[in-house]
Amino acid sequence: MGNTDKAIRIIMAIVIIILSYTKVISGTLGIILLIFAAIFLLTSLASFCPLYPLFGINTCKKK
Repeated sequence: MGNTDKAIRIIMAIVIIILSYTKVISGTLGIILLIFAAIFLLTSLASFCPLYPLFGINTCKKK
C-alpha cells in the first residue's frame, strides 16, 4: 500500500468520524460508515489491504 493510499484512507476515516460525532450522519448509515472508517484506519496502519491481492491491485511504488 502506497503512502498516498494510506493518507486518503486516514483522511476519509477522520471525516467519517467527525461527521458521525457531529450527528451529520447517524442511524444505520452512520454505523456502517463508522465500520468502514475503522477498516480504513486498520488497513492504513497495517499497510495492507486484503482485497488488493485478490484484485491484483498494487498502490506501492516498485523498488
